[in-house]
Amino acid sequence: MQLSGIGIWSSQLRYGDPTESAEAAAELEELGFDALWIPDVGGPVFDAVERLLAATKRTVIATGILNLWMHEPVDVAASYAQLTAAHGERFLLGIGVSHAPLIGSDRYRKPLAATAAFLDGLDAAEQPVPAENRVLAALGPKMLALAASRARGAHPYLVTPEHTATARSVLGDGPLLLPEQTVILTEDAEQARAVGTEWLRSYLALPNYANNLLRSGFSSDDVAHASDRLIDAIIAWGDEEAIMHRVDEHRSAGADHVCLQVLLPDPQDFPREQWRRIAAAREA
Repeated sequence: MQLSGIGIWSSQLRYGDPTESAEAAAELEELGFDALWIPDVGGPVFDAVERLLAATKRTVIATGILNLWMHEPVDVAASYAQLTAAHGERFLLGIGVSHAPLIGSDRYRKPLAATAAFLDGLDAAEQPVPAENRVLAALGPKMLALAASRARGAHPYLVTPEHTATARSVLGDGPLLLPEQTVILTEDAEQARAVGTEWLRSYLALPNYANNLLRSGFSSDDVAHASDRLIDAIIAWGDEEAIMHRVDEHRSAGADHVCLQVLLPDPQDFPREQWRRIAAAREA
């Protein structure tokens, strides 16, 4: 399971029309993307993983992330074993604790300990999920350290190349660092910031992301108002060269693999044209 290039992070592949999801996955494999990443915010996530694995032959299918509050470790391990038996070791299990406002403060307790306990459950299953085939959503130093010791590495979301450099210093050499990078293929600053602001505001209401951005040097005003400074730092927008430049910044900062999430004005649309443009730019 090699992850050294560029992947695609896509909610459309997870929640969009199943037929188009499968067709798009097959095309993304032909375009040469290393991995396809899908979120888990409810619903049968393993059905989506199965569909994408069946539609591809070589590409890694990754959860970015599997919400540990919504699953039991023994069930996850059993599903993982079934999928890898059918499709080979192409399923990278990304695991995360999500956010208190989404889970409920009565359940969302001690996220670091909850993650460690979930990993304990995966290890204790009849068919354990190998540590080398799982990664953790990690932003802060404690979760990054857990990702280095109990998984193959970390999958940070909503981060900058500067965060990537910090994460690499915590992980050290060896563990994989697989950041998500949001992109908008437009050279129109007004359009980019309008689309970006609409998408970003919901994330800024989540304490884990807001606190990480504050740790990263953004002001409370940047976070409260989704400033242009913050949008430009979190979202790479412009032409293909601008997108690839941001990927190179992550790679120079220590990323092994960068997964790109393409935004469109309508979040339900599959950005297939944009994926093709990115693939062509990568090969240029």
